Amino acid sequence: MDEDAADPNDTETIQWRRDASTSRTVRLLWSLGVGTFFAAITIIVFWRLYDFAAQVGAGTIIIAMFAAIIVTILAFAVTSNTERRLEALASRLPITTPSGPALERAMDAALGTIAMMAVMGSLMAVGRYVSQRELLEVGAGPFTGMAALLLPLALVALVLASFLRSIGTLDREKRTIYLYDPDQAIDLEVIQGVSTRRLGDATILKLEYAEPDGQYVAGPRRIVVPPEVATELQGLVDGRTT
Repeated sequence: MDEDAADPNDTETIQWRRDASTSRTVRLLWSLGVGTFFAAITIIVFWRLYDFAAQVGAGTIIIAMFAAIIVTILAFAVTSNTERRLEALASRLPITTPSGPALERAMDAALGTIAMMAVMGSLMAVGRYVSQRELLEVGAGPFTGMAALLLPLALVALVLASFLRSIGTLDREKRTIYLYDPDQAIDLEVIQGVSTRRLGDATILKLEYAEPDGQYVAGPRRIVVPPEVATELQGLVDGRTT
């Protein structure tokens, strides 16, 4: 279940945080989106290296090297103290290892890459098998097309992850929404209507701005917040407009 970090002890403000560290939906979309692009690059690099090495009889070395990298990543992912083990490994090398949220995102990207490599590799392998056996008149085309289709779908996943990401504070006393990264402040006095749409554990708010003297008011028209924040915000707006 997704979680939204909040501060329940402050009666005047409601704080929330929806990002890859608190929302499994955002984390999964980001991981698979980034992983798809990395997977495509990795498959191309692997195939080029394997093709070159196979010409000199060293193809199995490339396979073993990539398999070892994948096993190592999976081993780090399942361990409970990934950061400590990575630091121990990197202490022998002249590199700086990521830590905290940066390490979590790196592991998410690595696992997403492995998952999408398995999907894309399976599609390509099935397509090759079908083509060699002449099981379909169109050959490997459908399977290659499905593998290629994963790239625009990955872009959609990244856009959704960005849209569903939200960090902010609702200040009841000042009747203002403060959004962070990027920083924005929305004065509820210029909001004349709010419509909501539930999406899993999140709520998409569509904000209708007043236009005094026909003047356009800048600000986000849609934001994603936890359901309790949406209920509170809608109550503040409806209470003022009724």
